[in-house]
Amino acid sequence: MEEKPELIERKKKLEEIRQMSPLTWAYIGDSIYELYIRMCLVQNTKLKPHYLHIKTIKYVKAVAQAQILKSIEESLTQEEKEIVRRGRNAENHHLPKNVSSTEYRYATALEALIGYLYLTKQDNRLKEILKLCTENAK
Repeated sequence: MEEKPELIERKKKLEEIRQMSPLTWAYIGDSIYELYIRMCLVQNTKLKPHYLHIKTIKYVKAVAQAQILKSIEESLTQEEKEIVRRGRNAENHHLPKNVSSTEYRYATALEALIGYLYLTKQDNRLKEILKLCTENAK
């Protein structure tokens, strides 16, 4: 059976990905997570675009992501916990309004984990983590 081509090619080798800044992982993870949430909402609701946006924000805002990470942390492998630690400790000079430094660092850590799993093509584990995220969102 012929292998399906990737919609978006992931060409970097594992060693290159491991050497990336955790903020680069988070940059990719942010978009993967938001696309996942948007697709879940589009597939499982009949909301109009404005309400899709409002509902999406409840999942993707930093405070929600920080809470989600704290609730799923025990389900992570040691390697994943190390990725999270690196993402949380990354030096980020940008802090949005209405979020504490700690919450923002945890949100960045979650995005870093998602980005790392995506870039390293660990798609089955990524799906498990994303499912945990939606199940643990408040």
